[in-house]
Amino acid sequence: MKSKLSFPFSCLLFLFLFVLPVFSHFEYPHLQPYELLNNGTHPSPFGFLKNMQGCRKGEKVQGIAGLKRYLHHFGYLNYQNNVTNPKEDHFDEELEAALKSYQVFYHLNATGTLDGPTVSNMVKPRCGFPDKEAHQHNDKSLHTVSHYRFFPGRPKWPKGKRHLTYAFGSRFPTRFVPPVTQAFTKWARATRYFTFSRARTYRSADLKISFARRDHGDGSPFDGPGGVLAHAFAPTDGRFHYDADDRWAVGAVQNAYDVESLALHEIGHLLGLGHSQYQKAIMWPTFNSGSTKGLNSDDIRGLRALYGF
Repeated sequence: MKSKLSFPFSCLLFLFLFVLPVFSHFEYPHLQPYELLNNGTHPSPFGFLKNMQGCRKGEKVQGIAGLKRYLHHFGYLNYQNNVTNPKEDHFDEELEAALKSYQVFYHLNATGTLDGPTVSNMVKPRCGFPDKEAHQHNDKSLHTVSHYRFFPGRPKWPKGKRHLTYAFGSRFPTRFVPPVTQAFTKWARATRYFTFSRARTYRSADLKISFARRDHGDGSPFDGPGGVLAHAFAPTDGRFHYDADDRWAVGAVQNAYDVESLALHEIGHLLGLGHSQYQKAIMWPTFNSGSTKGLNSDDIRGLRALYGF
């Protein structure tokens, strides 16, 4: 005799195996990139540079146009002022000068060739903000002791604006709020100049923090897993974005990036600091997965020099 439970049981089985997973995906779409995390198998957007290792001035190698775009994006090559053709895979003098400038910034041998140490540094995940003002191939602006830098024109918050409010986007994971809050606390304690508090609304906040992916409307699109991890804008813009396609965690977690360490770095940008040439500074441009990093005296000296406190 046929069981009366067979049809209901089949329906339940279908529900649990096929229907519920689909609804769960649509109910919590914001969890996919940074709570569930990606599996880390995606190639880095900077990985193409490995195929060009060893190329030098005078050569024509497929991918050099991508190298030009990389150096242009991070402030070493300015197409508007130079004769170099950004679409040509030709290693010209301007590209050599830009590459030497990059090597000097990162304390590499200024060979002007795309050697192994240079490639290894260029493929590291990093902040998306440029390291320097485009095509500034001299180091006259460097400090003799400290290595901190400022944005062109030295933008900063007005003198009477020492308390800044911050808010998180509607889909910002709640478990990532405490480490970002802790980053603000660390900057406040270290500087004894700025104070921070959470705003009542996102719209009213001085500083707006969110996750975004690819082209998200601010003129600086993200590039997927690896490559650019986050970016923030100079005063008094206030926007700070994490790349939702990267793998994020609280603390040192293998193959993931620490939310607080990147927050410390991007808050530095929000306050007016550019990228530092001192590797131990939080404002050093690149980051390693599975590790954490804190504020350094170079970061604090930079802020003091900018605001005069």
